Amino acid sequence: MSYDGGRSLLFHRNFRLLLIGETTSKLGTSVTSVLLPVVAVTTLDASTFMLGLLTAATWLPWLIVGLPAGAWVDQLPRRPVMLCANAVSAALFASVPVAAWLDVLGIWHLVAVALLSGAATVFFSTAYSAYLPSLVDRSELMEGNAKLQGGEQAAKVAGPGIGGLVAQTVGSASGLLLDAFSFVVSSVCLLAVRGAEPRPAAKAGRRLRGEISDGLRFVLRDPHVRILTAYGAAVNLALAGYQAVLVVFLVRTVGVDSGVLGVLVACGGCGGIVGGLVAGRLTRWLGTARGLLVVQLTASPFGLLIPLTRPGPRLALFAVGSVVVLAGVVICNVIIVSFRQSYCPPEMLGRVTATTLFLNYGTIPLGALLGGALGSLLGARPTMWIVTVALVAANGLLLGAPVRTLRDFPEASHR
Repeated sequence: MSYDGGRSLLFHRNFRLLLIGETTSKLGTSVTSVLLPVVAVTTLDASTFMLGLLTAATWLPWLIVGLPAGAWVDQLPRRPVMLCANAVSAALFASVPVAAWLDVLGIWHLVAVALLSGAATVFFSTAYSAYLPSLVDRSELMEGNAKLQGGEQAAKVAGPGIGGLVAQTVGSASGLLLDAFSFVVSSVCLLAVRGAEPRPAAKAGRRLRGEISDGLRFVLRDPHVRILTAYGAAVNLALAGYQAVLVVFLVRTVGVDSGVLGVLVACGGCGGIVGGLVAGRLTRWLGTARGLLVVQLTASPFGLLIPLTRPGPRLALFAVGSVVVLAGVVICNVIIVSFRQSYCPPEMLGRVTATTLFLNYGTIPLGALLGGALGSLLGARPTMWIVTVALVAANGLLLGAPVRTLRDFPEASHR
């Protein structure tokens, strides 16, 4: 690996390829996050509950295959797993415009695409998180994750605007071809990464159940991993409910048009970019554990501005609230992912990652369904109050030991 470790990771060829590929893929995903519900609402006249179901279907695979995926990833080279997942996702999203052209597209087709692409994402995300430590040194994980998160948030800023433009020019269903193409770009970048990936050691005689149990045992018994996993699950429950009613809240309750919708949704991504830029400096100043606590206690209450959003000047309340909340979320993600990658034994990283994401993401389908149901029963604005208050309440988990008593999370497990 010809790389001067004292320089920015942007000079690291393999990391740069990973960053380009993932940012492109996230851009496609960001476009789809706008186009898919638009297809459901405008083309198929989906209800609020069906929108919640569509969101839930994307995350439900974490509950179904999340734990086995970690055990399989720990026994396989990570890059081929990521390439296969990309190929499946590209084919699935390309199927939507094809079905629309043939006039056979239905809401359950969209749900099936969300469900199956979500399953591909389970394998990709698990392998991806375990793959990064094989590309960069442990001391560079914080920088690497910050840049990857920054790229993802930049994609979220650009995606809604591109999605709106694509929908107006070629149609919302046809626009999903852009996401399919983004997975192809991601795969090309992965194939261009140089150097052989260390092959996981073979484990003769170990059953899948035993491998899964090892990952669960580590997560549930380790006090640091356990509390961060519980916190992530609580935050994702609230954020999923928020996401499920976001479009309905802004379009039907606040009354914004599609152009303003794209701008408002992009505001959160701007906050995410800021979070990615400052995460490393903030943790060096405050420490990883203390930085996480301070940021979340400061940022999450700004979410309470969002339900106050109304037409006119009070649209700024949504912009400010989403910017600050998303900045806090990204800083939180950078800290927690970097901690997990450096702390967990390398031979268990796939299982520990899958277990934590299984528990973290497992609350997202529940939150999406609850958000959709509450939106149908109570209305979008009361539901926004419920989910933003829940987001603030999740911080209670960080106020106990060990997070409250630490400046920095430990760098390596003693197990």
